[in-house]
Amino acid sequence: MLTFEQIKELIELVAQNRLQGIELERSGFRLKIDGQPAQSAAASFSAETGAASVSLPAGSAGPLQAAPAAAPPPSPLPAAPAAPAGPPAGSHVLTSPIVGTFYRASSPDAPPFVEIGARVKKGQVLCIIEAMKLMNEIESDVDGTVAEIYPQNAQAVEFGEPLFAIKTS
Repeated sequence: MLTFEQIKELIELVAQNRLQGIELERSGFRLKIDGQPAQSAAASFSAETGAASVSLPAGSAGPLQAAPAAAPPPSPLPAAPAAPAGPPAGSHVLTSPIVGTFYRASSPDAPPFVEIGARVKKGQVLCIIEAMKLMNEIESDVDGTVAEIYPQNAQAVEFGEPLFAIKTS
């Protein structure tokens, strides 16, 4: 059986390499990770005859054979607006430390933690990223002014994806 950390590493590998997915079977335990570009799917668990099947969104690592990556199917949704070419000059970019869903406020009826132009201090909560039903507060790692907020509220984000540009000068 795999540990939580091993499964997490597998998910991150599939996401980082944009794999279509992988499957692993060990000692009656079966793990299937499906890569889903630009989408976040909830983890689903189902029992099979003598084996457990786990289907998780994007990511993989470890001594496993990965399925060959395939070109993603064309999206029926209109393309999202293009991200700016780069952060404003003199800015620090805060990136997502985990894969999950980005939230600007603590609840739907609460005001956002920060807005563009807001002055922030190191350690101040800027957003929440929900991962596997856990709410993770993301704090500023520098003092400065919020210059950009990249993801939309309730948007899926990946590890390393830019969240905020904070002007430090």
